[in-house]
Amino acid sequence: MKTIKFLSIALVAVMLFSCNKNGVTNKPLKTEIDSVSYAIGLSTGTQIRTNFSDADVDIFIQGLRSGVDSTNILIEGDKVNSVIQQFFKKKQQADQEKQQAERLKKLEEQYNDNKVAGENFLEENKAKEGVKTTASGLQYIVLKEGNGEKPEASSKVKVHYHGTNINGEVFDSSVDRGTPSEFFVNQVIKGWTEGLQLMPVGSKYKFFIPQELSYGAFPRQGGKIKPFDALVFEVELIEIVK
Repeated sequence: MKTIKFLSIALVAVMLFSCNKNGVTNKPLKTEIDSVSYAIGLSTGTQIRTNFSDADVDIFIQGLRSGVDSTNILIEGDKVNSVIQQFFKKKQQADQEKQQAERLKKLEEQYNDNKVAGENFLEENKAKEGVKTTASGLQYIVLKEGNGEKPEASSKVKVHYHGTNINGEVFDSSVDRGTPSEFFVNQVIKGWTEGLQLMPVGSKYKFFIPQELSYGAFPRQGGKIKPFDALVFEVELIEIVK
């Protein structure tokens, strides 16, 4: 038998349960209907305790009675599902945000040295000759200035690139693979999206990208990029793909 989901159980309970006007009555289980009714109620209560611990039991019973008796209904029938769905959608989002915040806090504690190292590197780097810094904190050096048009955020581009962390460890390189990459400018990390729009076709720039403009606390799991890594890329803009 398939497991009955939480809301389905509650719906069946509304149709089968019976409450008198003074609240729930303790009765012995004399018949099969008694046993099934009690079992559904018990299962519903357990599910509510597990999935909706904020429930007001008195108001739940009030709604249960209204559903059985079709009296004193406070929410129109066509809006019931919407009320339930909106609540649990917001609850799920809040739970996810809480979990994300807790995970971020742990990563900040675990990788604080990495974060500080990137900040120190960029602070020293911005004072070096030829380094330009944008309002967002992106740093770059023009290694070669092209004379073509500049891409827009919606443009598709063909590039060669070589990516390292601040210690020079290579984590990705189309140059080493010998094959340029193509992608849309607005579908990569923020530092790339901003940086590519500075480059005329035919240019080669070196980007120094703060962690908040790259992968932040959540790089791809199992990859060489660690949480809060500042990244360095040499990028050659070959063409805007039409």
